[in-house]
Amino acid sequence: MKKLAYLLCMSMTLASLSGCSAIERATGMGSKTEAALPDDNNSKELDFDTSDDEDEGNDVEYYDGTEDEIEKDVEIFDGNKDEDDDLVEEISPDSDDLDEDDKDSEDTDDLDSDDLDDDLDDDSDDEDDSVVFKDLDDGGEVESKIPIPMDTTNGLRLNYPQIELSGLDNTAIGWGMGPDRDEFNRPITALQYQQEYQDYHADFIVPEDDPAEDKKVYLTFDEGYENGFSNSILDTLKAHHANAIFFITKPYAVGNPELVQRMIDEGHIVGNHTVNHPSDGMQAHDLAYQTNEVIELNDYVRDTFGYQMCLFRYPTGMFSRQSLALVSNCGYRSVFWSFAYADWDRNNQPAPADALAKVEAALHPGAIYLLHAVSQTNATILNDFLTYIESQGYEYGNYYDYLDD
Repeated sequence: MKKLAYLLCMSMTLASLSGCSAIERATGMGSKTEAALPDDNNSKELDFDTSDDEDEGNDVEYYDGTEDEIEKDVEIFDGNKDEDDDLVEEISPDSDDLDEDDKDSEDTDDLDSDDLDDDLDDDSDDEDDSVVFKDLDDGGEVESKIPIPMDTTNGLRLNYPQIELSGLDNTAIGWGMGPDRDEFNRPITALQYQQEYQDYHADFIVPEDDPAEDKKVYLTFDEGYENGFSNSILDTLKAHHANAIFFITKPYAVGNPELVQRMIDEGHIVGNHTVNHPSDGMQAHDLAYQTNEVIELNDYVRDTFGYQMCLFRYPTGMFSRQSLALVSNCGYRSVFWSFAYADWDRNNQPAPADALAKVEAALHPGAIYLLHAVSQTNATILNDFLTYIESQGYEYGNYYDYLDD
């Protein structure tokens, strides 16, 4: 059984080459295309099922976030795993400590990798446009057509259609915004990348339907290691009733469980920033290694905190088309950014006044701000920055709401 994890991890990758998910191969199901990610007993699920009633073949129509109607299944779990669920233990590859690497958009201080046996199980449902409740008394299911608000307290699982990896370009692509802006101060390059890579479920900016009226900003913090400022950042966010996404690595989750739990308890989203934060980019490694970078942390957070992550941030912002597809196949949406600045070096922090002027000048509808939580400057200016955001008529966007649109 110990070896079965690696085999399923490879099966998921190889299966995507043939257009069939690993779970479909294991169970013999093929009528519904789902991401090969384990069912979680503490999360909600959005299922992007694009199968055609008249053609149930392997053709996949990718969800690009603009279709009028998306078929979704939301599963609410009772918090207990069924005894007959498949248990698969995943073996993670050995990895060396990483040296600090000053990249323009990410923190890459030394991160240690821990081996972990991960549970993978799958339970696919084919309910259409319904909400399925688990009866806590007898384990039965009751189908309801009544819409209910989506409770994402324990995270969210995305079931995107599997994307074939074979033939996809693995050339490294670096992400960084150019200086050109549109009439709403949005980076032109971010808008272009959003259009180009939307089929891989990647965001470089949140595309607003009416940017003149729908003014939202999305705050994200990268947590490669703890530098003593996360509690202050959380305090400031709480005072402003602002929600954010915290992208954590596995060493961060292992070393700072009380902070991760606080993020969850206070309604923030916790995102996946890989196990080892590979400074040469995900695409520089083989498919099995990349898969493990996502799934090992996924399962650790799920098993430790009862929380299902669904948002992924690339270390250093380096990616490829093939890597984007792999992350999507793992049930994740890749979240890049439309603003970042040199805030990651704790020994060379920008002056607070200069930093505040920079973050304020970049404000735009659908902005995804990348801020490093190791930055003392960010902790210092955050209150003033949030006050400025509010004074300009912006709201703090919730990424789950964006995904549910």
